[in-house]
Amino acid sequence: MAEPTTDVIQGTLDMLILKTLSLQPMHGFGIGRRVEQISRGVFKVNPGSLLTALQRLERAGSVDAEWRQTENARRAKVYALTRAGRKQLTAEAADWTRRAGAVARLLHTES
Repeated sequence: MAEPTTDVIQGTLDMLILKTLSLQPMHGFGIGRRVEQISRGVFKVNPGSLLTALQRLERAGSVDAEWRQTENARRAKVYALTRAGRKQLTAEAADWTRRAGAVARLLHTES
């Protein structure tokens, strides 16, 4: 049997980033690790995809970013959710729930 894919489902990366940042501001590496931890390893975030998504979300005004010193004396860009990002998260989560419910109904249909 083939290994299950651990790539984030196309179209959900922004939502997963926004949800992660709704818990607390963090740097990119931390976001990727948190998604993997919370999904219990089901999802792994490609660092290049994560950076591209964060840049897109920052341009859209969904996240703010600032350079800060980390615990181990390194500089890292720390991202925080904005009010617009919270609204986007609410809308995307509702849409995801609606779509996931539709897929579940289709999978459980008999005959």
